[in-house]
Amino acid sequence: MTAILRGMIVSAVLACAWNSPALAQLDKVSNQEASAGLKAALEKGAVAAVGALGRTDGFFGNAAVKIPLPDSLRRYEKLMRGVGMGKYADELILTMNRAAEAAAPEAKALLVDALKQMTVQDAKGILTGGNTSGTEYFRRTTSEPLRAKFLPIVQQATKKVQLAEKYNEYAGKGAQFGLVSKQDASLDGYVTQKALDGLFYMIGEEEKRIRENPVKAGSDLLKKVFGALR
Repeated sequence: MTAILRGMIVSAVLACAWNSPALAQLDKVSNQEASAGLKAALEKGAVAAVGALGRTDGFFGNAAVKIPLPDSLRRYEKLMRGVGMGKYADELILTMNRAAEAAAPEAKALLVDALKQMTVQDAKGILTGGNTSGTEYFRRTTSEPLRAKFLPIVQQATKKVQLAEKYNEYAGKGAQFGLVSKQDASLDGYVTQKALDGLFYMIGEEEKRIRENPVKAGSDLLKKVFGALR
């Protein structure tokens, strides 16, 4: 961490017209503390998000991230439910979410490693950015490695219950009515993307909570660094 980053933090405070007590408090935060505090906050949010999603009903029981059938199949889903085949659709939805829950724990190591690679420029963007700028850093640096980690786990989970075959049959019937789009043709790819979307959504929610109330976050270092930036 260099004096550049610390100077940037002070500039951010001035730009937002924060009061002099905040500046006095910020002056007590060393470069090392500022760096450690930022990384600790992002790691705390990432680990909490992974923990919340990587368990039974982590996706399925959370309306904000629950994975539905692809848009083009939802219209066909109504038709299925109308003819007494709702149980079939329910099984597809449950297994997609279980696959995402199985994949989520794999994210932890990659997210923590991304923090170790953080540069001064990255930190500058996060500290001067919005309430989820840290989450966007994770999205930018880990999306593709996470996709590579998630996909085989999703494939294995769906294969166990022959979900891919069921999906293909389901999609095939939907295609007869012109209801299935090409982008939804790969079930595993769809579930993997939705799992990533859910993960970054949850990390963003955790980041906003920590920025909003660093005292409640519980760490003395987080209180000192983010308390000074408020």
